[in-house]
This record gives sequence, C-alpha cells and structure tokens, in this order.
Amino acid sequence: MKFVKLCMSAGICALAAVCVLSGCNYNSMIAAVSAAEVPDTSKSHVLMDYATGTILKEKEADLKRPIASVTKLMTSLLILEAIERGELTLEQNITISSNASGMGGSQIFLDAYSEHTAGDLFKAIVVSSANDASVAFAETIAGSESDFVSRMNSRAAELGMTNTNYGNSTGLPAAGAYSTARDVATVTREVIKHPIYFKYSRIWMDEFKHPGGRITEMANTNKLIRFYKGCDFGKTGSTNEAGYCLSASAQRGDLRLIGVVIGAENSTARFGETSGLFDWGFANFECKRLLDISKPVEQTLKVSKSGVDSIKVLPASDYSILSRKGEKSDIEITYELPNSVSAPIKAGAEIGRAKLVKGGEVVKEVALIAGEDADGLTYWETVKEALGGWKIKKN
Repeated sequence: MKFVKLCMSAGICALAAVCVLSGCNYNSMIAAVSAAEVPDTSKSHVLMDYATGTILKEKEADLKRPIASVTKLMTSLLILEAIERGELTLEQNITISSNASGMGGSQIFLDAYSEHTAGDLFKAIVVSSANDASVAFAETIAGSESDFVSRMNSRAAELGMTNTNYGNSTGLPAAGAYSTARDVATVTREVIKHPIYFKYSRIWMDEFKHPGGRITEMANTNKLIRFYKGCDFGKTGSTNEAGYCLSASAQRGDLRLIGVVIGAENSTARFGETSGLFDWGFANFECKRLLDISKPVEQTLKVSKSGVDSIKVLPASDYSILSRKGEKSDIEITYELPNSVSAPIKAGAEIGRAKLVKGGEVVKEVALIAGEDADGLTYWETVKEALGGWKIKKN
C-alpha cells in the first residue's frame, strides 16, 4: 500500500511544478488584471458580493452546464445542516458501504466496512473532493444516495436555484445533471454561512489515516488558498463534459467575494480567471459596514431604578452595503429609542429600532438591544435612594 502514498506524493509535486512553470502566483497579477479585462476562456462565470448577494460581473450566468465535483457544495451544505440540527456530529463514526468504497474518480480509497469519523470524512470531501466519502455521507444521512439526491434538489429549489438538477452526490457524469454559474454562487453563499467548512477549506496538505496504518496523502484541489491572498474557500471540479470548474471565495477587509468559473479550458485557466474576477472586484468595490453587532451605536440609554446611569446599545445584526470605491453612502441611520428605561434590563433585550433610510424611504430596520445588564436596586439601595431625596428642615 506504500504505492498509493508515493503516487499521491508524486502528483502533489507535479502540481507544484505546474504552478511554478506557469507562473501561477495569482496574487502577483493584481496590479495588471484589476486595470484590464478579466481573463475570459470559460463557458460562464459570475462574481458575487457575499454580504448582499449582488452580482458584480457575469458571463452566461444562466447557461446550464455539468459542473463536475462543484456538485459537492450542495452535498456539503446538507452535511453541515444535518450537523446543525443535531442529526450528525463530527465525532461520530460512519461505516463505509461497499457501494461507497467503489466510487471512481477522485477518492481517498476507503475500505468497505471500515469506520471513520464524520470529521475525517468531511475533511476528505473539502480538501480532496473524495467521491467515496461523499457517498458515505449521503447513505448515512438519507439512507441511500438516491434519496439524498432528492434532498439536494429540494434544497436547491428552496434556495431559488431554478436552473439546477443534481444527478448524484459526487458530480460524476450523470444524465440530466446540470447547474449554472449563478446557481453555484447561490449555494456557495449558503455554505459560507457555516464556519465548520472553513475548518477544512484552509488546509493545504494533510494525511488521511486508514485502519491498519495505511495513509493517503491529501492536497487541496483549490490551489488559490495558497496562491491568492485572502482566498480561504473553494471547490473544484473537472470532467470531459464539464471542463474545468471552480467556485471560490476570498476576503479582504470587510469585502468577501464569490467567484465561479464553469467550463474553463484547463486547470490553470480556471484559477487564472477566478483570480482575475477577484482582482477586478477588490479593485473596484468595497463593503461598508453601517451596523456592527460588536460596536455600540452612538447613543447610550439612560436607566432608572438601577445602580448604573446608562447602558450601551447594540444592533441585533450587522448591516453592510456594497459600493464602488470612493462613493459616499447615501444611507442615513436613525435610532428610535425611549428617553430612558427602568431596571432590571438584561443584555440582549430589544429596546428600540435602527432605521436605514435612503431617499426618504426606509430600506432596512434592525432591532436595537441592550448591550449589558442593568440590575434593579436592592432593598437597601432603594431605601438609600429614598432617603437621599429627603431634605431636613432647619429651624
């Protein structure tokens, strides 16, 4: 079994050599590409702002195409949502069926009837695009891969992915399976909401340990996490039908972008086109955070019948806007708060509203909450306060 490990290592070295020879230090291209047109060799592409879902740049965004292993973004989303619902934990063991172990294409060579933790298997999907691990999850969550695929398509419909039909959990060629750059950006945006994914998506190289000591080396299929500043998320895919595909995300400051490329000519082209989309986006746009859940608003709130005079007020959620660099925001914020409140007040209690107004119309309302506790006066503090209000009359 040492042969498997050596072959994987050779493949990793070959990939590194290709990057050196083709000059794919994508971060070095920022100055040139941001001022010029984005490289354009794919069938379709999309650049999306994560915070608002705004499409910044697109080409044939609704063209239906096979997307190969980029399919696994929806597989990953259903896994993450099962974990959130408590139906699955990263620590639990999953038994590999003979069906799962027999998957072709990209894999980590799982043995039939072996057991692995869900965390290790999910890492194999995110880092190495493992088909065998994907099917193992599908069977564990839904009982069979076909039932899991039905859930994938139902979830896609819920997200408004009207031009997507999944044929399996892996992205291996399947009749009638397709998606679009716009729909891929939509599911990518949903996956990004789950911090667990980033636990694995930032890994460059790792090892997968099998029972008995056999090791499969893993290298991240998304080379931009190493060669593009700010890229920490991605899913690749390639088949003869689909060409070379990638959905990736990069963040600089408060601006997070999602870049999707479908049907590029080769692997280098998909990474170059995606990095070009990012370069253009970062050069021309910025994300302005108008409300930040970690930062109190300008006004404090007076508190009566408490040992404190006032408390901090926080927005209950963030609110950001996307704008071209150098543009001034035309949104005004008004805070609707009472003059004072009576203790006790618990942190997190809703006490007002923030209204974001553009052109005289309210575009968004966000709850304002108490940023800290304000306990009521104790009995003796109440007595002391009452006595403090008495004046002794002098003769």
